[in-house]
Amino acid sequence: MLEGINPLLTGELLLHLDRMGHSDSVVVADAHFPAWALGERVVDLPGTSTPEVVAAIRSVLPLDDAPGMDLMESADATVLDVQRELMSAAGTTQETTRFVERFAYYDVAKTAYLMVRTGETRKYGNALLRKGVVGHESRKEIS
Repeated sequence: MLEGINPLLTGELLLHLDRMGHSDSVVVADAHFPAWALGERVVDLPGTSTPEVVAAIRSVLPLDDAPGMDLMESADATVLDVQRELMSAAGTTQETTRFVERFAYYDVAKTAYLMVRTGETRKYGNALLRKGVVGHESRKEIS
């Protein structure tokens, strides 16, 4: 345990976040997402929700220029409560978030450096975050 670090940020997760470079991405996936089928590096955080994990990651990871986050578009393209929570946790808005069709989202997710699988059971509760530059203005948005 480290002081000042969100307890959801395990040593393994922090190691991978630290190894990410500018524009590398991390997928924070719901429990339904095929993280182990798509990802080379997967960290499991059962018992957590995707918004709380996104908030924890954003406490140490700045977002890249917009769109810094991609969300999986719902079947009828409405913005769901879980997606609003994800945008709030990430410090983004609908205008600065890209919504990606479901199957295209899987293709984008395959390129992620890391996948974090949560216990989130709400559908379309997935977020892809792109790492920005440390010290950039985007970090100050959620401080």
